[in-house]
Amino acid sequence: MASKRLLKKDVNYVFGDIIDAAYIHQMANPKEDTAKSEAIVEEAIANYDELITKINRRDVENKPKHFKAIQTDLEAKAKDLIEKLNAL
Repeated sequence: MASKRLLKKDVNYVFGDIIDAAYIHQMANPKEDTAKSEAIVEEAIANYDELITKINRRDVENKPKHFKAIQTDLEAKAKDLIEKLNAL
């Protein structure tokens, strides 16, 4: 079972790296429109908030199953955002 603390760190690192990559893309390509990368940043922040809220829920009956579902959701959301970043 992943602990709550480690899961929060994973969420923070993953979405932080995605946001950093979006800003690096903006700096590397200053002539391109920044709307697409800003949309990725906003989506990453929304996903971060959603997952942290799920992690902090206290009315969970089966914590290991709940944390495993969050980990799976994190991987899916991160993969989707990375694919969007690579498409820029």
